Amino acid sequence: MAKKHVGVLMGGMSAEREVSLSSGEAVARALEERGYPVTKIYVDQDIDRVLRQTPIDVAFLALHGTYGEDGCVQGLLEILGIPYTGSGVLASALSMDKLKSKELFRLYNVPTPPYYAIDKGRLDDLEEVHGSFGFPVFVKPRRGGSSVGAGRANDFAELRSRVIDASRFDSSVLVERFVGGREVTVGLLDGKALGALEVVPKGSFYDYKSKYQSGQSEYHFPARLTPTRYKGVLNIAERANAALGATGATRVDFLVTEGENEYVLEVNTIPGLTPTSLLPKIAKGAGYEFGDLCIAMIERADTGVVNGIDDDAGEGLDDPGESQDAAPFLDAE
Repeated sequence: MAKKHVGVLMGGMSAEREVSLSSGEAVARALEERGYPVTKIYVDQDIDRVLRQTPIDVAFLALHGTYGEDGCVQGLLEILGIPYTGSGVLASALSMDKLKSKELFRLYNVPTPPYYAIDKGRLDDLEEVHGSFGFPVFVKPRRGGSSVGAGRANDFAELRSRVIDASRFDSSVLVERFVGGREVTVGLLDGKALGALEVVPKGSFYDYKSKYQSGQSEYHFPARLTPTRYKGVLNIAERANAALGATGATRVDFLVTEGENEYVLEVNTIPGLTPTSLLPKIAKGAGYEFGDLCIAMIERADTGVVNGIDDDAGEGLDDPGESQDAAPFLDAE
């Protein structure tokens, strides 16, 4: 049977363009080595015209950030009738929006750090909004990735500076209670955890440099947790993934504290696929070489499930009616 013609969508218009290009090149190379006909499609404002003029059987999304990871391109592909890898429009949008993700995590009793959001137009009210929330905190754009515009604040002066910086990348900014702990991430395929990897950055946190420059972080697979706790982290990752209806190959990021608490930070519906990215490391530990992982993602684009919320999404989660409401979570614990 002839192999499908794959269009690898890369680049895009977000601050993560360079990361996307690296992911896309790696994917295209791996698929070509396995005999797939591949066309590299560089995404910009003319992407609709390019897709109409480029006959492909399936779109492999190697996009990161706004207009690529947030449901926009997914919606266009659905209109054009082109199967694509990863989650559907709604799950992509919810996962990209850190505020909405956290509201759903709370609704389904998935642990996440306390938080609040502030819009760019309300910076003069920052001190009032912050109130008794306390320090230290971690500041990040509400919709973004790769730690672009993110950082820690230890006092109000630093908070204001961090919020202003983050607002360069989004009109809304998320402020989280800082949680000291290990950086652990779980890779999933079809909603099932492949394993958990621990990241030890050489810097103060797993920032852009730590993620994409070789030698800036150490990795431990499997994560250095007790068997019981390791299993618990995998279970929470599956619950977080299901709460957002994410499908295909995903990654859930955690902070794991010494006090036996685990906090979900976010679900990544298009994890990085660069040579230093985490999902390929986890997949390799689970028996998937990089090319095998890419093929598995393409195969799931053909199921018809990845382009929408699976009917089983949310299965096994607690009844949301039994949890607290989804108002901004400002509690200390």
